[in-house]
This record gives sequence, structure tokens and C-alpha cells, in this order.
Amino acid sequence: MPVAPGRTRVVLAEVSRREPGADRARAELTQQTRVGEALVRGLVRAQLALALRLSLVVLIGLGGLPLLFAIAPAVSRVTVFGVNLPWLLLGVASFPFLIAVGWAYVRLAERNEQDFTDLVQRPER
Repeated sequence: MPVAPGRTRVVLAEVSRREPGADRARAELTQQTRVGEALVRGLVRAQLALALRLSLVVLIGLGGLPLLFAIAPAVSRVTVFGVNLPWLLLGVASFPFLIAVGWAYVRLAERNEQDFTDLVQRPER
């Protein structure tokens, strides 16, 4: 019986190029051995360090503004388009700043997860 034209044989690439080292690392993770726990602990620490660093950026960026206005009252009297500078900075400019920090956090957290995945799937040497 002839094969119909247009039919192709599909081979799953992941199954055909499975590496024994990657399977061992996955087994370490799923069985929750000491090595698997150390790998996961490293990922959690990396994510926590990232969160703390970006929290510090937000704390300095937004928390420093009232301190600046208290130390330099002349800055708090500046008006832009008829609106006081503190209102513009804390009420308007803070939202794009927080969105940018959130975007950076998501991007860097995904990079940490990708590094973890690459580490787990890396063949043993």
C-alpha cells in the first residue's frame, strides 16, 4: 500500500537526543535528594537576592524622595506646568518607575530560571 503524498514522519527531537546526565539531574530533583535540594535552594536564593536588590532600588528611589524634599525645601517648592515637583514625582513619575522595576524583575527572574534549567539539562562532563 503506497504512502499518501504529503504525509511525513514526525520524530520527537527530545526523545531522540535524550542525554543521560540530564536525566540524572531531573531524577535528583524529582526524588528530592541532597543534590536536588541544593539545586532548588540555589534557585530560591538567587530569586530572593534579586527580589531584595530590586526592593532596595524601590526603597531608595521612592523612599529617598520625601527625604530629599525634607532636606532641601527649595526643591519641594519647584513647580512644573503649575504643579509642585513633589506631586509630579510621587504621584505621576512613581508609576512608570514601578512598572520599569517590575519589568526588570520579571525579566531577571526568568533569566535565573533559564539558567537553572540550563544547569539541570546540561550534560555531565
